[in-house]
Amino acid sequence: MTKRFSISQLILLVVALALAIIWLAPIAWAVAVSLKPESETTKIPLQWIGSEITLDSYQLVLGTGGIVKWAINSTVTAVITTFLTVLFSAMAAYGFARTQFRGQRALLAVILAGIMVPPQVLIAPLFAEMVALGLVDTWWAIILPQVAAPLIVYVLYKFFQDVPPELEQAAFVDGAGRWRVFFTIVLPLSRPVLAAVSIFTFITTWNNFLWPFLVSTDPNTMTLPVGLANVVQGTFGLRYAQIMASVVLAGLPLLVVFVLFQRQIVRGVAHTGLAGQ
Repeated sequence: MTKRFSISQLILLVVALALAIIWLAPIAWAVAVSLKPESETTKIPLQWIGSEITLDSYQLVLGTGGIVKWAINSTVTAVITTFLTVLFSAMAAYGFARTQFRGQRALLAVILAGIMVPPQVLIAPLFAEMVALGLVDTWWAIILPQVAAPLIVYVLYKFFQDVPPELEQAAFVDGAGRWRVFFTIVLPLSRPVLAAVSIFTFITTWNNFLWPFLVSTDPNTMTLPVGLANVVQGTFGLRYAQIMASVVLAGLPLLVVFVLFQRQIVRGVAHTGLAGQ
């Protein structure tokens, strides 16, 4: 029996397809340009497919010799940043959700206000702080400023408020302390939301360009976006085929992460109410 779609379902389907095309078109264009000869990337009128399909841009980018090092740097900084961000944010959120202390509302208001502060506003003082601490051109200069994440604290705070306190009270009766309850009961119950915020943090850290660009002048500490940006900026101007090849290469790990953990992302959004934030 053929299933019939209602008018509202058809409208939603058309809107979804239109949004998918809008989101996928830039990716398809980046791949198409990266496969063109460099001389045809600025040819007018623009064409999706060049006179030949070539992998020269990928060979040139991969042949720089530093891309493996930059990929390792990006992986290490993203993993450490994600771990520290989720750990400290969860501890702070749990403290706000389950404990009462003087100045709690004021401190929570400060954290919420931090959500509205653009990160670019803090670049100058943060850079001065990294210089004063002697951390420029180190991984810690890239990692530490990104660990403070007010939005993640708020998301976890709202989730912990919905965790039944009876589970914790039963553990307290059995003699468990606050830390044991947090690590053995609360965190295991929070796996969906922790997985979601971990993936979002990893993606954000991996894609971050401006801050690593400012604090990483040594090629040995550059992340992948910064290193590839330096490669494609040649003496004779921008090389668009190599730029697009760099974009594709930098985005592949994120595509793999999304494909592998898309179920966790969906579950995390469903459990935390991120869709309604």
